[in-house]
Amino acid sequence: MKKYISIIIITLIAAGSSCKKDYLNLVDNPNQPSSASPGLLLAGALKTSAATQNGGGYVMYAAWVGYLAQSTGFQPFVALEQYQFTTSTYDVWTTPYLNLSNYAALEASAPGANYTAIAEIMQCFVYQGLVDNYNNVPYTTALKGTANLNPTYTAGSAIYADLFKRLDAAIKLIQGAGAGAANPTKSDIVFGGNMTNWIKFANTIKLRMALRLSNTSGGTAAGIAEVATTSSLGFLDAATPALANPGYASSDANGGQQSPLWLYYGTSASGQAEGGNAQYQANSYLADYLGTNKDPRLITIFTGSATAGAATATALLPGSSVDTYPNAAGNLVAVVSSTFGDSQPPTGTINGTSTGITPSKVGSGVLKSASMPAVLISSAESLFLQAEAQIQGYNLPGGTAQSFYNAGVAASFVDQGAQANTVGSTTPLSPAASAAAMTAPGGVYAFPAPGAGGDISAQQTAIITQKWIALAITGSLEAFNEERRTGIPNVPTSIYPGANAPNQVTRIFYPIIEYSTNAASVAAQGTIDKFTSKIFWAK
Repeated sequence: MKKYISIIIITLIAAGSSCKKDYLNLVDNPNQPSSASPGLLLAGALKTSAATQNGGGYVMYAAWVGYLAQSTGFQPFVALEQYQFTTSTYDVWTTPYLNLSNYAALEASAPGANYTAIAEIMQCFVYQGLVDNYNNVPYTTALKGTANLNPTYTAGSAIYADLFKRLDAAIKLIQGAGAGAANPTKSDIVFGGNMTNWIKFANTIKLRMALRLSNTSGGTAAGIAEVATTSSLGFLDAATPALANPGYASSDANGGQQSPLWLYYGTSASGQAEGGNAQYQANSYLADYLGTNKDPRLITIFTGSATAGAATATALLPGSSVDTYPNAAGNLVAVVSSTFGDSQPPTGTINGTSTGITPSKVGSGVLKSASMPAVLISSAESLFLQAEAQIQGYNLPGGTAQSFYNAGVAASFVDQGAQANTVGSTTPLSPAASAAAMTAPGGVYAFPAPGAGGDISAQQTAIITQKWIALAITGSLEAFNEERRTGIPNVPTSIYPGANAPNQVTRIFYPIIEYSTNAASVAAQGTIDKFTSKIFWAK
């Protein structure tokens, strides 16, 4: 593991992500390292965390959970569509461990209570992601440098248990820091040094982990107990999402300074389509769900087709779909999508002629601008976590399951810029009003009321389904986690010939670097099966 636990390398990565004006330019020679200040270490580490969460590393989950399909203009990716991935295919391991060493280096510099607390909270955030990807991972013996080049693995459930303790300790550290404690201010590219918000972020991570335990023996009671100790301190809400922005800009310098989601799914500053933009298009599973429910998020999560008359297309090839919704000007916009695993470009009949139809891509409600912040935990996700917690008996302060649910839907509509409208109208409802109409009694997304078919199962289905929409592409790992935990939504497997998946993928493999550098420890985990090996909390 020495390739990704060297503190010297990590310091260079952190310092190399920062500069006097912003955190995106390289102004120092990385071959002549100098000691980095706590502020530079923190900014660089947070930037790496944001890139991991928002770049293209989780694109396979975006496909498997029904958001994206592989572009029909490319040769099929059999690793993705036929599930023929190997230990060399997906690596969301190396960068997180490098990132963890960033935070460990920050703590080792004795930066003070606030810096240390942030480093602890973010290590918990990163470790949770590792467990949710791989289950058992190096933990207690990791990050030791040359003192231990072959760390053993800790059970995912044990890691979760310890993360709860670390988050509680970090919260107490902030509370006891005192007014004179050093504050990271501008180096904190998430909350700008607002330590109260860091407490809410820590609490939200705790809540996310607690709800993950619901399938384990005694897990619901254990989760309630863990969250109860700090729930009065609050959680992320509509006014307080966890977003990172080190100064993203529309620039191609240094490999691209755009927001990581834009850098993967958007365009370069010179206007060229980035890799994810060219390689992926709208998945019919989500597009059809939104279209069927006349949800205005259809045309903000995805772009409209560039083919004139696409909204009127008939006689579509099997595997292709067209869903429509009017934009703010009252003009009908067509979202053209493909079934995951379909290799035929969308084709239909327009004005009596059979023609190819341009598929839809990631839309402006997701890709807002090259300088958009990167999402760690969105307002909508936190509100849906609180809604589910209430139906499980957490008794959180500040609202009911229904009020948190309605607020989560509203936060999603606002974040994704969705306005309800009708054909020919130039006065659409605002996103908040659109959400209110759809969640009102009798609305298509009305919260299932107790005693009217609104048992806990129906309420959880409503909550997780809306969370799935809200997490579209920006939160692909979390959406995939929730499907594995709850079975919601029940996304169909690939139709690619020969895929023949018995069920949804349950996990990816440990990466080849572990088998090369830590063979005995990873071999002790046994044989991993992509369709049967599960994360400890999975259904």
